[in-house]
Amino acid sequence: MQRTEKSKILLIYTGGTIGMSRNFETGALEPFNFNNIAQHIPELKQIPVKITIFEFEQIIDSSEMNVEYWQKIADKIFAEYQGYDGFVVLHGTDTMAYTGSALSFMLQNLTKPIILTGSQLPVGDLRTDAKENLISSIYFASLKNELGESQIQEVAIYFEYKLYRANRATKINANHFDAFDSPNFPPLGESGITMEVNEHLLLKKKPSQELKYYRDMSSQVMLIKIFPGMQEEILLHLLGSSKIQCLLVEAYGSGNIFNYPKFFKALEKKINKGMYIIILSQCVGGSVSLGKYGSSKKWQQIGAISGKNMTTEAALVKSMHLLAKAENHTNFKLDFTKNLFGECFE
Repeated sequence: MQRTEKSKILLIYTGGTIGMSRNFETGALEPFNFNNIAQHIPELKQIPVKITIFEFEQIIDSSEMNVEYWQKIADKIFAEYQGYDGFVVLHGTDTMAYTGSALSFMLQNLTKPIILTGSQLPVGDLRTDAKENLISSIYFASLKNELGESQIQEVAIYFEYKLYRANRATKINANHFDAFDSPNFPPLGESGITMEVNEHLLLKKKPSQELKYYRDMSSQVMLIKIFPGMQEEILLHLLGSSKIQCLLVEAYGSGNIFNYPKFFKALEKKINKGMYIIILSQCVGGSVSLGKYGSSKKWQQIGAISGKNMTTEAALVKSMHLLAKAENHTNFKLDFTKNLFGECFE
């Protein structure tokens, strides 16, 4: 692998802690003009790439992230795609895995990297993780192979010395620098004394395929997490909504759930009328395996869909993408169970 001085990286700032500095009189975090980032991280000038900075007019806390903002990010990348060798998106950590997963389905057949990163401490703090995360993200985004092509051709998240496939990553810690993990898939790369890329794990684009942009996302989805003592009447009330086209259920273990006859009868009716029921695991590692235990066979009997070993973030966003794209019931079910962009096993 190599880097070239010709690599051009577009740095897109959406908001988040990484773009904040601490007011040492009040202790409050305050946003600064991100175009002046080099004043806070002068080491950026040592990276042999040309960096262009774009800051959205409206920067947001990542807890305010929504479909419309995903579209803004994807619109910008799609519009600038031919002019840059890679893209680094600076983002708050709370919803970074959702945004990374969304971009992996919206921008398909990539030949260039889109790397999301952020920080747990603001860039002005003495112990900030912002510098390393940003510098290494730009480094990974600028890597080329022997043919001069981008080595990484997918959406990734870089955080605390590790590069993860975005639709395999999840936030696991609110207080530590190693805030992200990818429990069901190894890191794509790691930063140490040397920068290592696990090339055999990278997504490979087929030569005949061109970049496709699927902008639309459906928000008619709902995610619930079951728990001991959950009231059947509340679940039935939830199913009474006509707005929900896809219900994702975080079940126990490999897909297990309590036996509520009225609830399952109502679910079966909803499925027959076109609603999709997707079963996920509350465990961060492992996979859903419907029918493995008697308490998960009910899902099979009513026609629920296994979320396999997808993260909750990837499964949710995948359903939003497919609801907007699928032409019929069969297409959704088939496509959801496929490994489209590395988000699950085959």
